[in-house]
Amino acid sequence: MNKTRLEAFSDGVLAIIITIMVLEIKVPHGHEFADLKPLIPKFLSYIISFIYVGIYWNNHHYLLHGLSKVNGKILWANMHLLFWLSLIPVATGWMGEHNFEQASMTLYGVVLFLSAIAYFILQRLIIINEGENSVLAKAIGSDFKGITSTILYVVGIVSSFYTEWISGVAYLAVALLWLIPDKRIEKVFNSKD
Repeated sequence: MNKTRLEAFSDGVLAIIITIMVLEIKVPHGHEFADLKPLIPKFLSYIISFIYVGIYWNNHHYLLHGLSKVNGKILWANMHLLFWLSLIPVATGWMGEHNFEQASMTLYGVVLFLSAIAYFILQRLIIINEGENSVLAKAIGSDFKGITSTILYVVGIVSSFYTEWISGVAYLAVALLWLIPDKRIEKVFNSKD
């Protein structure tokens, strides 16, 4: 199977996820700026989730860039990732609707954690498929960001039972970690091209 179909399907699903998230932000009934105030938590939760979906879209691009052939395991691992990512709008909406309360922060962290696990599985299957000396394997290296993210998600989930602020800082730290472009990956893929 050609990887183009996998890329197109994944891009479509991620675009729909973003669309669903923005549709959760309802237009206020009033006409004053003060009428926007109740939307602030929803908008903040949308911003962080938009960043997360963007990060996954960007990194998914690099994962598939190094892929030469697609097999059934990769197809199902990709569907597994898209399943968890498709739950981000639900977790985002609940978190924004309830002002980042404990249960919503816990659910948000669980969805992010399981998305990260699914991404790791897809990444490993692609590396196995392409070989340990593949461009992707070289680009990933020791996967410092992936390991750090997983630890921060666990910290965020556990701390959500005690204080939502620490939980929120942990989730934001992961987003900021991935927002910084990894020049190693670009360098490795650019040298291949």
